[in-house]
Amino acid sequence: MNFRTFLRHVREGFKNVFRNGWMSVASVTSIVVSLFVLGVFILLVLNVNSIADKADSQVQINVHLALNIDQSMIDTVRNEIGAMPEVSKIEFISKEQGLKEFREDMGPDAAELLEGFDVDNNPLPDKLLVEVIQPTTVPFVAEKIEALNENHPEQPIYKVNYGKGSVETLFKITRAVRNIGLIFVAGLALISMFLISNTIRVTILARRKEIGIMKLVGATNYFIRWPFFVEGALIGLVGSLVTSGILYLGYTALTNSVQGDPMLGLSLVPFADIWLYLCGLLVGLGVLIGIWGSTVSIRKFLKV
Repeated sequence: MNFRTFLRHVREGFKNVFRNGWMSVASVTSIVVSLFVLGVFILLVLNVNSIADKADSQVQINVHLALNIDQSMIDTVRNEIGAMPEVSKIEFISKEQGLKEFREDMGPDAAELLEGFDVDNNPLPDKLLVEVIQPTTVPFVAEKIEALNENHPEQPIYKVNYGKGSVETLFKITRAVRNIGLIFVAGLALISMFLISNTIRVTILARRKEIGIMKLVGATNYFIRWPFFVEGALIGLVGSLVTSGILYLGYTALTNSVQGDPMLGLSLVPFADIWLYLCGLLVGLGVLIGIWGSTVSIRKFLKV
């Protein structure tokens, strides 16, 4: 195909969109509605995944140190933990700081319950707060930290706590949420493809006589197909762009409303962080479905 023939097909495709008027509007509307539902669910899944990621990232390992170890041993244990490739951050919490934070957490009840405890009489041990790169490695890292006692006769580590049991359950729930979200998005994408392609098929069905006449006068299948390819791609592009605009306006308004109300305590993923992914997906899907719907629909009318 030369360039002039290609331009001819593009012009015919554009003309067909405007020539068919209400049928083109119906096709665009079908794409907008289907992709809007899909886009809303994608945004929902992205925000649920963001909440799950935040929950995972807040899991920390509390390494409670023995009361009778000196500063040099504390530094040794800290360096050994820091040398683990899974560890991203270590924070030392002295027993004085721990007692202070405990008083603050207890609130008004602290004065009576913690009466008599001070710097010289502090039952709390020093501890290390350990964060890991991958939250799912927390149980494994906790076991490695506990095993450090085997290298030191002083047994510097009193206890390692990370919420065993609850953390594993949390990881299972977040993993299930992500998998279910992906399944629903894939299902909605397939449903959208069939709804949109059926609407485009109705549009082409109304022009079956035109296609038959072109075949009878000697037009090749490729010559007939290309304007319909362009028409389907254009309808898909317009529908997906309209959908992207609607989602942007609605999601931005929702984000401003939620973030402006501190009582809700919610933080949605900023649209600026996901617009390229979301709009690219919708536009690509819209154009692909438009071309695919035209290809499937016109195939049987070419057998004349």
